[in-house]
Amino acid sequence: MPLSRQQRGVQYDVFNGDADGICALHQLRLTRPAPEARLITGVKRDIALLRRLQDATNSSITVLDISLDSNRTDLLRLLDAGNEVLYIDHHYADTIPTAVNLTAHIDPAPDRCTSLIVDGLLQGAHRSWALCGAFGDNLHAVAEQLASASGLSQQETTILREIGELLNYNGYGNDLQDLYFAPDQLYQSIATYPSPFAFYEQSQTLKTLKAGFANDMAMALDQPVFSQSGANRIYRLPYSPWARRISGVFANLKARENPHGAHALITENGDGFLRISVRAPLADRRDADTLCRQFPSGGGRAAAAGINSLAEDDLNRFVTAFNHIYQHPS
Repeated sequence: MPLSRQQRGVQYDVFNGDADGICALHQLRLTRPAPEARLITGVKRDIALLRRLQDATNSSITVLDISLDSNRTDLLRLLDAGNEVLYIDHHYADTIPTAVNLTAHIDPAPDRCTSLIVDGLLQGAHRSWALCGAFGDNLHAVAEQLASASGLSQQETTILREIGELLNYNGYGNDLQDLYFAPDQLYQSIATYPSPFAFYEQSQTLKTLKAGFANDMAMALDQPVFSQSGANRIYRLPYSPWARRISGVFANLKARENPHGAHALITENGDGFLRISVRAPLADRRDADTLCRQFPSGGGRAAAAGINSLAEDDLNRFVTAFNHIYQHPS
């Protein structure tokens, strides 16, 4: 299956700054190198990336792991400007535009991520990196099954899981200053490694992330439960770079510990507003996006979603809606 039509003009690679976006792009560029590509990315929650391409015309744009619906206006503008767009994603998209210069591979199923979609398009050419992306996106069961079917040992699978979780950890923060590495720099450090196992053994970047992760997770594990209702649990972390960095991975960890409960993580933005991460129960991956879209700046996918800026006055309403959705079977 062709991924896109013939490349034209400048190549722009636009990708989410988390494990899934980075590993999806790495797979593509291992297969189709584009050393002169201009990288457009940011922290994990910075998804309105196409608005940065104000002057792109008659060029090739690859978009990975950011919501089409959240970028619709800018996508239509770029298509009208004669750009060739390849769009690969797993978030809620609503109606996909029809245009001869748009190639879209979008699958919002809760057991899919962008890295796995790319893996399918490339027929497993760089599957180990796809598995890193899937582990980073908290698709542990899917990734473990695919790793076993691919003949990987348990030790190899564990290495891929750790890489994915550390890459994902690096993507969380209010801005680039919260991160250990800017996502474009992190991608470039990975780009020289066809094998994730060599990256694991040789990369100083990964060693830095491993040490930071251990410190941040230790502080997160000391935090008490903020609210609990049945199997559902909500945690609140303080206004601090460590809390912002660990938020997503901590939420994923709690979701795996308690697969029949929904989880939410509240982190303080420092401006009177709150950032929310939601994980649907792993046993019932539904409605996280539906919940978060009830509030301004909310979005995501069925299994995992978030709200970028929730007013403190709306917190009780969020908690009520969270427990209502996840105490009623689908």
